[in-house]
Amino acid sequence: MARRMQTLEHRLQDNSNEPDGGYGWVCVAACFTINAFTWGVVSSYGVYLAHYLSNETFTEARPIDFAFIGGLNFAVAMLAAPVVTALVRRYEIHLPMSLGILMFGIAYASASFSWRIWQLYLSQGVLVGLGVGFLYIPSIAILSQWFSTKRSLANGISAAGSGIGGLIFSLSTGATIENLGLAWSLRLVGVMAVTVNTLATIFIRSRNRVVQPASIPFDVVLLRRYEVFLLLTWAFISMFGYIVLLFSLSDYAISIGLSRDQAVQITAYLNLGTAVGRPVIGTISDRYGRIEIAGLLTLLCGLCCFVLWLPFQSFAVTVVFAIISGAILGVFWVTIGPLCVEVAGLEELPSLLSLAWLTTVLPTAFSETIALQLRRPGMKREYLYPQIFSGLSYILASFCLWELRRHRKSLSRTDAARNQSTR
Repeated sequence: MARRMQTLEHRLQDNSNEPDGGYGWVCVAACFTINAFTWGVVSSYGVYLAHYLSNETFTEARPIDFAFIGGLNFAVAMLAAPVVTALVRRYEIHLPMSLGILMFGIAYASASFSWRIWQLYLSQGVLVGLGVGFLYIPSIAILSQWFSTKRSLANGISAAGSGIGGLIFSLSTGATIENLGLAWSLRLVGVMAVTVNTLATIFIRSRNRVVQPASIPFDVVLLRRYEVFLLLTWAFISMFGYIVLLFSLSDYAISIGLSRDQAVQITAYLNLGTAVGRPVIGTISDRYGRIEIAGLLTLLCGLCCFVLWLPFQSFAVTVVFAIISGAILGVFWVTIGPLCVEVAGLEELPSLLSLAWLTTVLPTAFSETIALQLRRPGMKREYLYPQIFSGLSYILASFCLWELRRHRKSLSRTDAARNQSTR
């Protein structure tokens, strides 16, 4: 496997004047923009969630309905991965991404006219998720094709786009809902996302003809590898903590007596931490080890839930927690591409990414629903159990990466001993 990866890296270098960048930096900018106007938009759903929970916009809806709609954004996007991968294999990246732009625009336009909860399920839930999936999934493998030593840095800068987008849309969504109403807030988001994502799609380029990835939508053979099992288990468990933190923090702020403006600010600070933290994660991952840094930050995020989020109920401490957790809670999105390359190689990257996306479908769909079921309205500490749930999810997930690190070191020692004995 190592020899195969080295040969592939040489092929990349032979087919590009600047294999560790070059036009790849244009692709970084395009991926950054796509993250900002897909996941950045989705991460502001916490503002919509707080609005839905506090207003009777949909009279027949229950709180669990709104939680599940937010989860569908992620779950449907990940569920679309095999179809998107197959389309990329046959038509390259621009056709599925163009379909994603179309679905994203229709989703927010139709959500603005929704007056029944099932309509919101289909528009702001399913259709938004499909739009994100068709836009994001083709783009995630591209940066690993353009970079080698700076692979995590490039992915970190790209992933920071969701933080910048989340910061912008968290602040603007609260303001537009208050001043223009819910419907126009949704329409404006749709128009901006369609316009900017169209420009990003025009400039992005893949190197599939050079790399010749396997692009098998669902390669079950990979599941036989212990390393793949550990990586996917980490993805599955950590997503429970991620979605709870991302969507619950705004409503949590209201539950402890903060104003609606302060709740919006908390979500904005969370996204600010994301924007600042993700390039840093990429840089230190390239230098100190991608598996090691991902495991450490996953553990740290869980510990922050217990040290900062759980014991304190003030605006100042919640802001500090939002910034710190925002920087590290999305470590999955920064590192999953480079980690898949480390575990399976560039040629298997699309296949393993498809498996990773499918692994996260259930936790992204149901984690916020679980959190609202654990919530205890009327109690002094309404979000106590969701806080514990989120923290434990991150801590348990970190053990998978520590075991992955131990297993890889064990294999390296075995290979070294075997090579020594054959000399």
